[in-house]
Amino acid sequence: MEKAVESHRPENSRIVLQVRLLGPMAISRDGVAVALPTSRKVRALIAYLSLAPQAVPRTQLCELLWDDVADDPRGELRWSLSKARSVVDQPDRKRIDASGDAIRFDVADCVVDALEVRKSAQEGIETLALERLRSLAALFGGEFLEGLEIDRNPVFNGWLVAQRRRFRSCHAAVLEHLVNNAPDDEAFAHLETWLELAPFDQRVHQRMLHALARRGQFREGEEHLAAAARLFDADGLDCTPLREAWRSARAQAGVSPRSEVAVVASSAAAYAATAKLPDAARRASIAVMPFAGGSIAPGETADGLAYDIITRLAKLRTLFVIAQGTVFALQEKGIGPEEAGRMLNVDYTVSGSQRRQGDRLTVTVELAETRTARIVWAEVFNQKLDNILIVLDEIGDRIVASIASEIETVERNRAILRPPNSLDAWDAHHRGLWHMYRFNKTDNDRARHFFKTAVQLDPTFSRAYAGLSFTHWQNAFQGWATREHEIDRAFETAGQSLMVDDRDPAAHWAMGRALWLRGSHDQSVVELDQAIDLSPNFAQAHYTRAFVHAQTGDALAAISSSDYSRHLSPFDPLLFGMFGARAIALVRLGQFEEAAEWAVKAAARPNAHAHILGLAAFSLALAGRRDEARAYIAAVRKTLPSYNVNDFFAAFHFAPESAALFREGAKRIGMV
Repeated sequence: MEKAVESHRPENSRIVLQVRLLGPMAISRDGVAVALPTSRKVRALIAYLSLAPQAVPRTQLCELLWDDVADDPRGELRWSLSKARSVVDQPDRKRIDASGDAIRFDVADCVVDALEVRKSAQEGIETLALERLRSLAALFGGEFLEGLEIDRNPVFNGWLVAQRRRFRSCHAAVLEHLVNNAPDDEAFAHLETWLELAPFDQRVHQRMLHALARRGQFREGEEHLAAAARLFDADGLDCTPLREAWRSARAQAGVSPRSEVAVVASSAAAYAATAKLPDAARRASIAVMPFAGGSIAPGETADGLAYDIITRLAKLRTLFVIAQGTVFALQEKGIGPEEAGRMLNVDYTVSGSQRRQGDRLTVTVELAETRTARIVWAEVFNQKLDNILIVLDEIGDRIVASIASEIETVERNRAILRPPNSLDAWDAHHRGLWHMYRFNKTDNDRARHFFKTAVQLDPTFSRAYAGLSFTHWQNAFQGWATREHEIDRAFETAGQSLMVDDRDPAAHWAMGRALWLRGSHDQSVVELDQAIDLSPNFAQAHYTRAFVHAQTGDALAAISSSDYSRHLSPFDPLLFGMFGARAIALVRLGQFEEAAEWAVKAAARPNAHAHILGLAAFSLALAGRRDEARAYIAAVRKTLPSYNVNDFFAAFHFAPESAALFREGAKRIGMV
């Protein structure tokens, strides 16, 4: 507690209270240690509230710390709060607010070591300066809330175990980046600590073997390899990559100077050997751990939801998904999600819990980056159990769609920061997606370039062909190039995607869009239905189905598909299209006012293109809101001065009666 802690607080703010949770719990005020209450539950209450991002309901705290047989859990909570106040409050500073039904711990003038670590993980440990990494490493004085288990309190102990795993993972991430950036001797000391923390992490063993070889400690390297092999063999793990890493380290020791770049390259090579995938065929990898909690339906195992998520993710064909048997075996050994992710060398881990209370089901889920310990996405699903199978199916769809969307976003953002000449097929594909979702001609051309690069690097990458097809589709739809040529190219590249992998839902999605361009609307729906059959949580297939039905098919089916696509992917880059498809269907149904509202929502999206603004204008005109309609046309003509109703109809394929409605809207604002 004596060590100064670097924090993100304003320079003129005064730190009065310091709370240590990483190790045996300790609190100091103005540098003087404060005596803690003897009650474990009071200490647990302080710790829980100090980490809570918002006020915690009293009922939640009662469930956390008192079992069902407690005589008066609310009374015990009040007593515990009074004891907690005696520790953290001061006469002129009340930090615990218990005035309402929810309790809040105001940590504005406090430093909580675990909060500092958690904030840094969310900001990105890999982005931190060396001094900040050292400061964070110094905060880890032991296990989270060391020694604070509470007998016969499964809810709190479950939370405690989860937090310990999370902060252990953060500690490992900090150490890994220190090893990458610190000077030689310091890096070696961090490497030894990292090894103690993560004895089954292949990467730390590989780094240790390289470090020993560089230092000329070949006998120690042989001893380390032998000990690691015994450890791995005892747990049924493959130690072949470690032997290969040692051979590589010995070969490099006599010819290469000490180089951190060489260390990283060697470790990456060893990892590639482990994954048995050529660089061109790399995919993001993920492990879905069994969810905590018991079974939620008669005759169903507690592992059912995790198994369902694993199966559905595998159907997406974009991720390398660790098989069910492996993750379940690790769980049986008591290995948590964070440690399992490092053992398996995966990029992401999914973990969560499930609990049934009466007629309601609560499922919590988290997606985390393995090497940075950053939580990429977290959600709580709380639904009424009208039909357990339907509810589980809906939750599974939303979880898988969210995981796929969040990983795609992370990979896109990471790829855009890499030098173009260093991209592999996976990175080039995601660089292409980043440009594709900008929805303008310049970025569309850049996207096509990167998708072409991806298929040149990996001719078996079906998703890259699907992306390439989408860029040609955009050229045809937006009028950015010769329509007939782009229609042919969209169809051709969609066909290449199918030839590479006809089980990839994105390949059928691309073909469905291409067939729509060719006017084969019925066959387009068949392909889109096939994409949905292959992956029921593929939001963009549901959206495109809505898009096709909205113009020439079943308007009610279009509304249903649009709503479901938004349910699966509420922050999708094609959200403007989901809104727009619903608006078109409502126009066909004669519900002009509602259609105008949805079209305005579509036009408000930051990446909405000219045709979406045109849709808003014509829908508003049909609803009698002509001044608003003219404003949208004026907005379009700022960038496209000659835009007219014929450009709008050239893009879409309306049935004659639908076209008549939109022409009437155009007529009302003088666009004939």
